[in-house]
Amino acid sequence: MKIALFGIPDIKTGKHNLKDPRLDQAHALVEADKETQAQVDVIGPDEWLDADVILASRESKADLILKDLEFVETRLGRDPQPEERIVLEKIQARLESEQFVREAGLPAAELQAVAAHSFCTAKPIVVAAAEELRQPETLLLRAFAEGGYICFLTVGGKENRAWPIRQGTTAWEAAGSIHSDMQKGFIRAEIMSFADFIAAGGETQAKRAGKLRLETKQYLVRDYDLVNFRFNK
Repeated sequence: MKIALFGIPDIKTGKHNLKDPRLDQAHALVEADKETQAQVDVIGPDEWLDADVILASRESKADLILKDLEFVETRLGRDPQPEERIVLEKIQARLESEQFVREAGLPAAELQAVAAHSFCTAKPIVVAAAEELRQPETLLLRAFAEGGYICFLTVGGKENRAWPIRQGTTAWEAAGSIHSDMQKGFIRAEIMSFADFIAAGGETQAKRAGKLRLETKQYLVRDYDLVNFRFNK
């Protein structure tokens, strides 16, 4: 996923590991050659159109709203069609009340009337508190989660690894994030919740306690599920 920065000087652009302590917990309980964290791609403000989520300081929040407000005012000045004008005026009122477009609660039909326009505040926006600016790793984890992403784990053997996926991803889709052959030959997913894994004190103990279950390709993967895919090679 991509996180665009606005007014966050202490985080450099480029790839960053997501240092989630839960992966460290898993690595302490399951022997593997290495530990591999999920990664995010941090981009600058000029690339915000490509971002999945925007991470902004409190001071930059007003700049984001102003950016959208200026666009709306310019568009209204070009005499748009009545349907578009109505929606733009609603958006203008929300922005003038210091609300993001994403928070405006516009129905799908109205959003369709302005679908050709890209509003930066229509994206998920995480506004960092002043004290959070001193904790960039925690801030990136928060932006990752609030941007609609989770991780699942594969453990044992060569690596204990966190794999980033969108919330609402099925087991079949998650298999494809590892390898297309795994998705094509998907049979079942062996699932263990992270909470059960930790409570039991490890993967083997959790299996003995009956905490491992088989799920079909429609299963919606949950945050930090431990997953093993059964597939035809």
